[in-house]
Amino acid sequence: MLDSRIPDGPLEDKWQKYKAHAQLINPANRRNYKIIVVGTGLAGASSAASLAELGFQVEVFTFHDSARRAHSVAAQGGVNAAKDYKNDGDSVWRMFYDTLKGGDFRAREANVYRLAECSMALIDQAVAQGVPFAREYSGYLSNRSFGGVQVSRTFYARGQTGQQLLLGAYQALMRQNAGSNLTLHTRHEMLDVITLNGEAKGVTIRNLDTGELTSHHCDALLLATGGYGKIYYLSTLAMNCNATAIWRAHRKGAFMAAPSWTQFHPTSLPQLGDYQSKLTLMSESLRNDGRIWVPKLVNEKRAPKDIPEAERDYYLERRYPSFGNLAPRDISSRAAKERIDAGHGVGPMKNAVYLDFKDALNRDGQPAIAQRYGNLFDMYQKITGMNAYKEPMMIAPAAHFSMGGLWVDYRLMSNLPGLFVLGEANFSDHGANRLGANSLLQSCVDGYFIAPSTVMDYLAEVGSAKSKKDATWEAAAALSKAEVSKRLEHLLKIKGNTTAEEFHKELGQILYVKCGLSRNQTDMEAAREALLALQKRFQKELLIPGNASEINFELEKAVRVEDYLEMAILIVEDALQRKESCGAHFRQEYQTEDGEALRNDEDFKYVSAWEYKGDNQYALHKEHLNFEFVELKSRSYK
Repeated sequence: MLDSRIPDGPLEDKWQKYKAHAQLINPANRRNYKIIVVGTGLAGASSAASLAELGFQVEVFTFHDSARRAHSVAAQGGVNAAKDYKNDGDSVWRMFYDTLKGGDFRAREANVYRLAECSMALIDQAVAQGVPFAREYSGYLSNRSFGGVQVSRTFYARGQTGQQLLLGAYQALMRQNAGSNLTLHTRHEMLDVITLNGEAKGVTIRNLDTGELTSHHCDALLLATGGYGKIYYLSTLAMNCNATAIWRAHRKGAFMAAPSWTQFHPTSLPQLGDYQSKLTLMSESLRNDGRIWVPKLVNEKRAPKDIPEAERDYYLERRYPSFGNLAPRDISSRAAKERIDAGHGVGPMKNAVYLDFKDALNRDGQPAIAQRYGNLFDMYQKITGMNAYKEPMMIAPAAHFSMGGLWVDYRLMSNLPGLFVLGEANFSDHGANRLGANSLLQSCVDGYFIAPSTVMDYLAEVGSAKSKKDATWEAAAALSKAEVSKRLEHLLKIKGNTTAEEFHKELGQILYVKCGLSRNQTDMEAAREALLALQKRFQKELLIPGNASEINFELEKAVRVEDYLEMAILIVEDALQRKESCGAHFRQEYQTEDGEALRNDEDFKYVSAWEYKGDNQYALHKEHLNFEFVELKSRSYK
């Protein structure tokens, strides 16, 4: 039975009650505890800096050559907070409800409320760090709106909000690194979790420059390694994004929750050819002023400027008049796919829709639009050669964010004691669909505000004497290191004729076509068989040049793709068992008459949590969701 450890009492009092009763450690004794943080994005950098500031000994690992290269840097549009600066009716409760509804009521009430509650402190924290949020002429912080809400609660720094927030967290991290409490290791990748008596007590790390394997002991382990959307190959994520850290933890006993809940972002640049290895995100903020449309005629060949208004279908405004172009991401992406599949797509591959700023330019003028989105328009022109001030952008859905991840309780600790999971690496806050601008918020809130309290509470509970680096731990570390070494040697010895990149591309195509934006029983069963066959081929045909004792990008990639191949099978298994549609999980067999997701609260009001059993076998555990403070309703944005 999964215990989410949610405090009793009124919803608005739960987090304060938890903190009031959490155990503390004397400042003079904190130096006796060792904490390892894997990942230096917003969740990793903020938690590491915060815990080091408290006086704990912190060791941080990232496979990047600089902590600043973590993928949080790529987030564009903004970060949400219930400040109500626009005086448009926002509140912590409204933000909580918007987020819970946006996730199609497949998240814990308590976690979601805490996210909204802490949002205001995050903005104050970021401003104090010097994050250059956009401001009104008066000097007040500016806000704009994002999908799935009817207020303006998104704070932003042009189209570079993730970068600016990460620089703030990075400064805090490097300040601690210059002191005595924190040590940062770049170009080091975690390849295994060391467990002792069923608890996480360290990691096995590979130096990516020398290939050396080392073991590192800890009293608590924090994974903040991001999401796994890159499993679809063509995605908005950076090429190095992967699931290896969380997957290795999963294999050591940590449950994987709702892995089939992957969000497809509606405003990515479309694929233009088979040569592409990734797609480029265009911020959701563009939907504040851009109008999305497709030609009404099938296989339209005219240029957009030659298509009169009467022959344009503004399909989001038509189908969802209350929210229009700012409908939630899952709904907007499915609506785009439906129009594209019906033959109304545009662009060279007929796989895109238009995002048109003509009305906004006529209303506000080009200088105003450039002030809001100038860097995004510049980026679009550099990539496509087209000027979005003169003609509509072309956009398409693309794999983007993982709502699923390692299962965690209210403290952000997995079922594997001592293992905490932060940010996109866990499943905790977004349900079956994340609202825009909540990703940066979750990462920062997890790192700055939640982990410092919950990790200390856990360490005080177990005590440092329980996990000394003794002979028993050394034996467990040696076994872990031997297993990792054996795995690397096995991959190198296959000596086939197909690169890891080629396998990844084929894997992504299987998942996208058969378990992507929409799914059905027949396709997913076929996907499972195709993935099992691909997994067998990988073990026979993989080609890795070089060896393990040098810089070897192909070996790094092969390790990550091998984990992706296992995870893909679980993704399909999770989607098959959930016989309902909810959020980004859209089963074609379970939809309303007008094509909307049809939830089944009677049978599927739970979060799936999978236990690894070896050889593509998994046991399903269920965390049943209790809704004490909101009424479950069919999600509607019409």
